[in-house]
Amino acid sequence: MSGVHHDITTPGPPRLEEVSDGIFAYLQPDGTWWINNTGFVAGSRGVVAVDSCSTERRTRAYLDAIASVTDRPVRTLVNTHHHGDHTFGNHLFASATIVGHERTRTAAIEWGAPMDAPVWEPVDWGAFELAPPFLTYTDGVTLWSDDLRLEVRHVGTPAHTTNDSIVWIPERRVLFCGDLLFNGGTPFLLQGSVTGAITVLEEVVAPLGAETIVPGHGPVAGPELIDRVLGYLRFVRDAAVEARAAGLAPLEAARELDLGEYAGLSDPERIVGNLHRAYAELDGVEPGGTIDVLTAIGDMITYNGGRPLSCHA
Repeated sequence: MSGVHHDITTPGPPRLEEVSDGIFAYLQPDGTWWINNTGFVAGSRGVVAVDSCSTERRTRAYLDAIASVTDRPVRTLVNTHHHGDHTFGNHLFASATIVGHERTRTAAIEWGAPMDAPVWEPVDWGAFELAPPFLTYTDGVTLWSDDLRLEVRHVGTPAHTTNDSIVWIPERRVLFCGDLLFNGGTPFLLQGSVTGAITVLEEVVAPLGAETIVPGHGPVAGPELIDRVLGYLRFVRDAAVEARAAGLAPLEAARELDLGEYAGLSDPERIVGNLHRAYAELDGVEPGGTIDVLTAIGDMITYNGGRPLSCHA
């Protein structure tokens, strides 16, 4: 447990988990909208951090947690993708080289400043300054923490977003996978690809043979998490095929769909956005291609009883 000074009590305090010697997951309950996981590798000369947090308060608490382990500076910050829960706090890593895929930089700039209403409940974002990755790659880059190799790889095709990367530490069999995997939460593919996410998990993530996985949201897991998320993705794909053939719009399909074993996942309204993406792919839109995101989000809110989506960040 870290001795953070920027206390976070709702929905629960963050915690440090040392998943291998000198490698830490920073876990933020309850992993719902805008509440992500990060992590870091502590070396003798400095720290490699994986992702920042959504708000100033949460990112400063993360920095406090790092400082509770080591007095070495954060020299490198890797962004696994552009979403604000993983990048809005970048500016607080003042001395770090911020590393990300070239499309992560572009998408972070296009996203711009934080927003909540009318989509999400109000969030206290705190101070914000746009700080996208300024060292970018096309396929990947290798980082070193002392003699420990960290392989940062773009996954090759849209999945959770158009610009997902993983951080793989082969010597320790530890994987930081960003939002390619959710543990206990509903995966979200609106800005990515259902078919692409299946391909990435089957052909990129699973073959690594990771023993310890730090997901983008939810508790640390083992390789069994891959199959659980794949099950959900295939469920979405198959539901879209059936509902589209029946002439149902994505919102209608979501309302009639029995989520079954996935009913207990948090943020269930994401099924609507996922179906919008799956329908688009069935209509021939390429993975990650442009779709009507505003309509999809509006349908998610409607599915949520017309209320803004719940957010405790």
